[in-house]
Amino acid sequence: MNYIKLLNAAFERFYFDDRLNPTHISLYMALFQEWNSCRFMDEFYVNRRELMRVAKIGSKSTYHRCIRDLDSWHYLFYYPSNNPYKGSKIKMAIIGTGDEPVTGSYNPILEQLAEQYYPRGVPLRGHLHPKNGQVVNLHRPIDGQVLVSNTNNIKQENYIKKPKGRQAVFIFFKEKGFDAEEAKKFFEYYQARNWQTSDGKEIRDWRAVAINWMDRAELFDEEKKVHKKQASQNKDNLRTAKNKDYGQPL
Repeated sequence: MNYIKLLNAAFERFYFDDRLNPTHISLYMALFQEWNSCRFMDEFYVNRRELMRVAKIGSKSTYHRCIRDLDSWHYLFYYPSNNPYKGSKIKMAIIGTGDEPVTGSYNPILEQLAEQYYPRGVPLRGHLHPKNGQVVNLHRPIDGQVLVSNTNNIKQENYIKKPKGRQAVFIFFKEKGFDAEEAKKFFEYYQARNWQTSDGKEIRDWRAVAINWMDRAELFDEEKKVHKKQASQNKDNLRTAKNKDYGQPL
């Protein structure tokens, strides 16, 4: 799969699509980077919390609206999942026609645009940078086809089944904006179960399980707030004024 060609085709389609706003583009680029990290697999699984963090989306309703828009506008195919341990499935649409290799031409405008939307702090791989007027790319084979580096597959293999103690869990939860009490609940719950799922299977990556735990904790907190608000409204409705005038006609 040709990284530069796919990215250029996406930017060209963005230019002519007036339905898009910056949040749509930001989310698409976060998904594109995840697709690239998975070596352009036909289908891959994603985590909402991580995508929102990369795309700088602060609202879950905005995230769901944008990803459904991208699905209905045929930028991708979105398969939501009700399994907290699996995540939703994404299939990216192949934008553009033909599958011919890149000819080696360098477009500095598109290159700068690609770098602008690339996540900060992540090393750029497979990009073309001119040196003395010549295109230099150490990963380009003789036939001119751009290949994805094998290092992109490290993310899929870098699983940590168990945390290195209670402190590692506290640090991870703090980075995600949760307090030590929630981290303690998570650690003690899975430590008592020897870091296995409810069906007895060994956890592949405790961090992914922790993120799903945080999602459920947020949902539980929101439900508690709704119930508390409803209870408060019902209580107000039952209140009557002490100085009510019963002689007043109805």
